[in-house]
Amino acid sequence: MTWRIAYLRPRQTKMERGTGWHISCRYVPVFLPSKSSSMYKCEKTRASSLAPSERIAVRLNANATTFFREDIQQAIRFPCVQTLVLPKIHSVQDLDDVSESIFEGYRYSGDGHSRSPNGPPINIVASIESAKAMHNLGTIAGWQSRYGHAFGGRLSALLFAAEDYCADTGIIRTRSRQELLYTRSHIVVTAKAFKLNAIDMVCVNYKDLEYLREECEDGRRLGFTGKQAIHPSQVDVIQSTFVPTSKEILRAARILKQMERAHLSRKGAAGLALEGGGMEMIDAPMIKQAENIVRVALAAGLVVPDVE
Repeated sequence: MTWRIAYLRPRQTKMERGTGWHISCRYVPVFLPSKSSSMYKCEKTRASSLAPSERIAVRLNANATTFFREDIQQAIRFPCVQTLVLPKIHSVQDLDDVSESIFEGYRYSGDGHSRSPNGPPINIVASIESAKAMHNLGTIAGWQSRYGHAFGGRLSALLFAAEDYCADTGIIRTRSRQELLYTRSHIVVTAKAFKLNAIDMVCVNYKDLEYLREECEDGRRLGFTGKQAIHPSQVDVIQSTFVPTSKEILRAARILKQMERAHLSRKGAAGLALEGGGMEMIDAPMIKQAENIVRVALAAGLVVPDVE
């Protein structure tokens, strides 16, 4: 699963997750009351109307709360729910607890039906929001369920909850974000080391779209694959920033074309003409970067030009 945006929308005193906007993954309003209540029946019908192919994520209560286990039991009953977003993951013990609850949820048969483990495994997004979590980041990112992916879920992304992290560590937030550079970089590098997605922090100033764009560009340069949003006005900016630019796509296409020609000519290297003159040598790392840019562009529905 590739993430560009996780969107949370406030509604009165609750957080309603979801939107009709075209986004890569969305949080939807699936409330999880007791299954005997009329609210449960209403929400079951609502969730069942969502297509199983949609990328639907449900943010649950933390595993230390009394609501956690029932949240999982109810959430995984809906095939459309492919991802569980877990707050306050501080250690692998928290992920073990989550996985055990998922395993129990597969066996849960409150109305005679249960989710089939033969489908895609449930993705887990771990929210990193404490000093303890940062201290344990490597073991968290390398976690595997003792029940296997099919029954215990698989970790798919690390998400940075900056406000909670600052509250826990005493870090003072500034517009420069310099105080969070180490933390954000560490999360990205660790996520990439374990083939996970890295989801950047929320921009709480939802009315300043220029600052949001600056923060998005900063996050993409650091290597984040997506970003959280809290308001509809943020969606377009995030979506347009966490994809390659037309200039980047053109350059990537030219690199791949040049290497294709070099291989046909039995050459092991090639050069790329630079704007303003000069030549740039194309080597293996540049090819890998170009391939990644083209892959992301195509996944986002962008046009990759044919070049000569």
